[in-house]
Amino acid sequence: MINKYVKAVEDKYLRPDPLVFEVGDTVDVHTKIQEGDKERIQIFNGVVIGRRGGGTREMFTVRRIVAGEGVERTFPYHSPKIAKIDVKRHGKVRRAKLFFLRDRIGKATKLIERVDIAELEAKNAAKKSKKAAAK
Repeated sequence: MINKYVKAVEDKYLRPDPLVFEVGDTVDVHTKIQEGDKERIQIFNGVVIGRRGGGTREMFTVRRIVAGEGVERTFPYHSPKIAKIDVKRHGKVRRAKLFFLRDRIGKATKLIERVDIAELEAKNAAKKSKKAAAK
């Protein structure tokens, strides 16, 4: 349990707009990079293999394969350096930590895509409205 004084101090540093993603999702993490007096956005894409901590100490780990080698990067959830997170795919998983993906290579690292019914219905409704507008 967190001390109420610590919580009061930490609340200032929490992200006002929550990042919405889950373990197993394939995401693009847009990170702000400072180079001299210039700032640019760098994208790190991969599968979220774990989340841990709480409050300002919450972290998440993203894994991807680069030139046949696995690369993992851990990001602080509430960091102001994270501009945004784009969820590309929702993976169907049955556990909180996906460390078993470290031992897999090739197509075995692919996760089955999770389809949300509400999301699917929204896409179908958008397609119907486009067809109706085209007529």
